[in-house]
Amino acid sequence: MQACETNKGFLCSLLNSSFPEAHFPAWVPLVAGLADVLLVLVLILAGALIVRNVAHRLITRLTLRASEGVLPERLRNRALLAGNGDAANVILTERRRQRAETMGSVLRSLASVMIFGTAALMILGRLGVELAPLLTSVGIIGVAVGFGAQELVKDFIAGMFMLLEDQYGVGDVIDTGVATGTVEAVTLRITRLRDADGKVWYVRNGTISRVGNESQGWSRALVDVPVPYAADIATVRDLLKSIAVDLWEDPDYRDVLIVEEPQVYGLEQVSGTSIIFRVSVKTAPARHLEVARELRLRVKRAFDEKSLTFAA
Repeated sequence: MQACETNKGFLCSLLNSSFPEAHFPAWVPLVAGLADVLLVLVLILAGALIVRNVAHRLITRLTLRASEGVLPERLRNRALLAGNGDAANVILTERRRQRAETMGSVLRSLASVMIFGTAALMILGRLGVELAPLLTSVGIIGVAVGFGAQELVKDFIAGMFMLLEDQYGVGDVIDTGVATGTVEAVTLRITRLRDADGKVWYVRNGTISRVGNESQGWSRALVDVPVPYAADIATVRDLLKSIAVDLWEDPDYRDVLIVEEPQVYGLEQVSGTSIIFRVSVKTAPARHLEVARELRLRVKRAFDEKSLTFAA
């Protein structure tokens, strides 16, 4: 058994302790050492799989809990202002679920890479491979790949922060600078928009330096009413105020499309031929154009009934 004394493996140690006086053929230490290496490799892989499964379960549980949490206040307000509360809640819940699943997928991938990478280094070390030169080479390759894929990495990091901060989501109307439209899909790399003409835009997340979101909180409809310079200011102001009150008291608009009572400002502009009044209406997110069209229609109808004219 002297040939197995230099082998520090588990099986050789077990043979030495069990048969201290025995003498085995020369092939016994070789087989014992090989079996010991295979056993260690299997244990490392099994441990990595177990740790990976546990990490994935924890991440999945956390993401499910996050997706089933209470709606943020501004999202609850959007649900109340959307008209159909049940449908809005379904949309918001689906948006939250998609965001949680995306972040869960990223975290699970990172956990898998870290766990299996550590297991691979342990296996190489067990096989006698010098890790220092290997890590140096991998670091150099990683730097080269990083320079080549820096735009892709930039897109992924920007996408992660957009999802975590909930800057926008599916169904929001946003302005990214290069394109304006309704968000149809958000991934870690791109944001897909559809503009008013039906054109689909694919915008890389790393290129978005600013985002204007028209679907968060509330919007504002501004309607300018030009009247001739000789028109009676008090009469026009009173008429516009009555139109604003009627719109506010309309059950189809109050607390559904309109958030606050409309305001009639004073003279917005004065020129030699006209006077411009401005009506401001605080509306539900992304509903300002609809409210502005209805307000213009009512102003036109009221002016016709009072035989008033608009300025050119």
